[in-house]
Amino acid sequence: MNPAGIVDAHHHLWDPARRRYPWMRRPGLEPLHRPFGPADLAREATAAGVGSTVLVQTVAETAETREFLAAAAASGGLVAAVVGWVDLRGAAVADDVAELRAAPGGGLLRGVRHQVEDEPDPDWLRRSDVRRGAAAVAAAGLVHELLVRPDQLPAATALAHELPGAVLVLDHAAKPPLDPGGLAVWRERVTDLARCGGVFCKVSGLFTLLPPGGGDELLLPVVRHLLEVFGPRRLVFGTDWPVSTLAGGYGDVVRRTVALLADLSGAERDAVLAGTARSVYGLGRAGARAAGLPEVDG
Repeated sequence: MNPAGIVDAHHHLWDPARRRYPWMRRPGLEPLHRPFGPADLAREATAAGVGSTVLVQTVAETAETREFLAAAAASGGLVAAVVGWVDLRGAAVADDVAELRAAPGGGLLRGVRHQVEDEPDPDWLRRSDVRRGAAAVAAAGLVHELLVRPDQLPAATALAHELPGAVLVLDHAAKPPLDPGGLAVWRERVTDLARCGGVFCKVSGLFTLLPPGGGDELLLPVVRHLLEVFGPRRLVFGTDWPVSTLAGGYGDVVRRTVALLADLSGAERDAVLAGTARSVYGLGRAGARAAGLPEVDG
């Protein structure tokens, strides 16, 4: 493993006492209704051998992004990048990005995400205003993260074709259904998206998809297909903590993911667990310089 440690390229922080999280109203998420803060992250990440992380938005508010940037700047280098939120349908996406970059910790803004999976329209990403916003995100040099349902994958593929210079990252592999019929459709749609060279995919959020009593072997077809169509150097590891606590502890997610990657060579496994994320999110020396942080070997 890279001596700088694993990169957890997908996690969150939140405090339900300070902010409302509409998605938490879903049944079964009651254990998440408590604060998960920077000190909790530092304890869990250090114990699991994680050297740096990417903090990802949880609500459609730029105020949260500003808070995340400040928290990242105060994390001592642990939170090395932030994926925030701007209104992709707004008329001033470039200005919104510039304002966030000017905020404390703004040099750590490396991406933007909208929770598209909560949009009823499977073609939300095809909207002209959304496409215009996505183009502005790409022009700003930011990663565009795609949190989509399987039925929204064709629209994501259309967006990737329209913006061939953009860097797109598919979150949680679009949460593949594990039943044979649903998995077959997911395979076809993910394969189409993977043919677009600028698209990466996160190996994250998978353990919470398992049915009660289902073992990790049910995820092997998913991971093997991702490796087949994206290759290890276009896959990025993330814990999805603290959502992942519904399926196990932070360290458990790291160990179980490493086990799912057992067939890879050491270099390939290192790419999934750290190298690809360092490249995609600009971590390491160049990223540290841009953020005004101490430079470390990556």
